[in-house]
Amino acid sequence: MGILYDDVVIIRHSEKEGDPAVITVNCPDKTGLGCDLCRIILFFGLSIVRGDVSTDGKWCYIVFWVVGKSTTRWGLLKKRLVGACPSCSSASGISYYSAELQPPIPPDVFLLKLVCHDRKGLLHGADIFLVENLEIGMFQAESWRFAFADVTGVLCELELTIKKVKVSTTPDGRVMDLFFVTDTRELLHTNKRKEDTYDHLRAVMGNSMISCDIEMVGPEITACSAESSFLPTAITENILPLQMPDELPSPLTSTSVSVIMDNLLSPAHTLVQIVCQDHKGLLYDIMRTLKDYNIQISYGRFYIKHRRTCEIDLFIMQADGKKIVDPNKQKALSSRLEMELVRPLRVAVVSRGPDTELMVANPVELSGKGRPLVFHDITLALTMLNSCIFSAEIRRRMIGDREFEVYRVLLDEGEGLAVPRRKIEEQVWRMLMGWEQ
Repeated sequence: MGILYDDVVIIRHSEKEGDPAVITVNCPDKTGLGCDLCRIILFFGLSIVRGDVSTDGKWCYIVFWVVGKSTTRWGLLKKRLVGACPSCSSASGISYYSAELQPPIPPDVFLLKLVCHDRKGLLHGADIFLVENLEIGMFQAESWRFAFADVTGVLCELELTIKKVKVSTTPDGRVMDLFFVTDTRELLHTNKRKEDTYDHLRAVMGNSMISCDIEMVGPEITACSAESSFLPTAITENILPLQMPDELPSPLTSTSVSVIMDNLLSPAHTLVQIVCQDHKGLLYDIMRTLKDYNIQISYGRFYIKHRRTCEIDLFIMQADGKKIVDPNKQKALSSRLEMELVRPLRVAVVSRGPDTELMVANPVELSGKGRPLVFHDITLALTMLNSCIFSAEIRRRMIGDREFEVYRVLLDEGEGLAVPRRKIEEQVWRMLMGWEQ
């Protein structure tokens, strides 16, 4: 006996415009499953407005009420959600996440080399698509926006994930894009998959595409792209602090988040009650924190009340199946939850000599996964302010004892920065928090 494959994830679309769709997940349980599902939902641009989670330690039942755009690719979303669920054969016992016991297997990395003509006149009509783990070298902002948007839109459609990219413009008006990508379908080594990629790129770029080549790169390139390094102390302590900030570029302050732990209500679980303001990826931020602490959720409820106020009740236990009774462990977990809800990302606009640099950092899960859509939101916020990007890089860095993805964007000031730095910081923050949608 077992559940049918198609019944692992069921999506019921809303009958009226504006009402949420309902996603039901019914599968074997594992620690961190809620985090993985919330991350996928966030990557597809959906917002969770309500959620219910229950498990007996072997099997779980999760329901999300989500709202999003009419362009949501529901079929692909279901496929990705099913892929994150454990197989039915694993229902004999709950599996706990361990970074040491379950190291991620690095996928094959391919270099996609694309040469095309620059088409500056059409750049403002281009969309910015979803990408992850991005590094960009020096480039012209106008050339980059158009070529980058076109190409990444195709790669996203083809389920190719960008790990690294370098874009440059030659004096004769040609743009050379070097994309380091991985294939979700694991077929990019085949000629058919390569030809399909060529055809999709040419269909979008037309005669602007001069040449395109795809080849697998060696393990040394893969290791280099995933390398983590340290940032200078001045940056980590003064610009991107890990402690609770005294002031934020938003109405959100430390007093707007309440995290209370209770061991009296349940004989077997610790109850965590959270009250806070809603923001993009709120449930993901809670789930990834619990996943990193190897905490299992037995029952949970999440819903948004009036004026973006959220209430979350979670009945949790440790990996050993016991409640959290150690005061130090309680304090550590509640402090981390409070910090991640008050400041899930760090944003700063700083001077680099005569230049102005935007810096954004977000924590990386112990599993090695970063937060989706960050670069997309940064770019969108700068576009709304008519601020051009001169160069950017995105790398994994160690800040204190935690790994972060740090986005460093050098702004093109031209004859002078027309937008005040404080306004840039506020606009980027609000976009990342989902308050400018």
